[in-house]
Amino acid sequence: MLAYIVRRLLLVIPTLFGIMVLNFVIIQAAPGGPIEQILSRIHGTAVEATARVGGGAGSEAGGGNKSTAPQEGGGAYRGAQGLDPQFIADLERQFGFDKPMHERFFIMMGNYLTFDFGESFFKDRKVVDLVIERMPVSISLGLWTTLLTYLICIPLGIAKAVRDGSRFDIWTSGVVIVGNAIPSFLFAILLIILFAGGRYFAWFPLRGLTSPEWTDLSWPMRVVDYFWHMALPIAALTIGSFATLTMLTKNSFIDQINQQYVVTARAKGLTERRVLYGHVFRNGMLIVIAGFPGAFAGILFTGALLIEIIFSLNGLGLLGFEAAIGRDYPVMFGTLYFFALMGLLLNIVGDLTYMLVDPRIHFERQEV
Repeated sequence: MLAYIVRRLLLVIPTLFGIMVLNFVIIQAAPGGPIEQILSRIHGTAVEATARVGGGAGSEAGGGNKSTAPQEGGGAYRGAQGLDPQFIADLERQFGFDKPMHERFFIMMGNYLTFDFGESFFKDRKVVDLVIERMPVSISLGLWTTLLTYLICIPLGIAKAVRDGSRFDIWTSGVVIVGNAIPSFLFAILLIILFAGGRYFAWFPLRGLTSPEWTDLSWPMRVVDYFWHMALPIAALTIGSFATLTMLTKNSFIDQINQQYVVTARAKGLTERRVLYGHVFRNGMLIVIAGFPGAFAGILFTGALLIEIIFSLNGLGLLGFEAAIGRDYPVMFGTLYFFALMGLLLNIVGDLTYMLVDPRIHFERQEV
């Protein structure tokens, strides 16, 4: 087991390095770098420049990296006409663009080894402070959604497996198909229209993680206020993500119910409940429970982004989105590094969970 863990941890290093190299090259090649963002703000055309990213060489303050033709008195950047070349050179030095791309990459990765993510270009704060500040929101969304999804899907999947082919199974399958077909952000918009003052009821708040007067509330009321704000985002994520787990649970239990050991247990006179929860449950739940870390990572890194934007929740997804729009490279690469590292580690945790769920599994037996 120890050898397996060490081997997987060592594989994290080249995998993480490859992810960072690929994304670094792609982001550097994208138009509209931080210098162009500064120049567009100087010209007062920041919104227009954002809308015209990659819009051709004719844009004076566009979002492209560099123009295709030299421009008088302004260097090679779009929107630099009439500006002192020394000012452009100072900007390049400030953002680190006076060095070659490969040198910048290795400097960045060297700093990341000590978890030094630098400072945001435009927020005037350390990236690690921004990540720590936003982390509770994203973890709250991912953790509560994953727990609620499992609490709903496991009993529902077991009930569908036991009643396979019945009316209950058919009707619930219809609900599952609808939930799987509609994205989470559409459910979020529907919930806002129905329950957040969009058209009908104003039962829940529209934005934020807590109320402005949260610090003045007692602890029980703080908990109530927190879940009051989280109710709609968690509901939207749960509705959009429970279909796969429900069908996985059902199919896993059906497969186990048809095994020979179940027929033998029934022949011995065991009750159906004892057979189901005493024998089938452990084997049927193996793949379901072991997938918990992966499900949490999927909800945390992908599903929560649009939900954070819709409900104005200051989480890591919204932070990364804002950094991408504003070309805030330290925040972009810092959050990417954090996401990639956590995802790789959660994959290892998911593999180890198999052994915790079923002690009969030993990774040493798989070694050649």
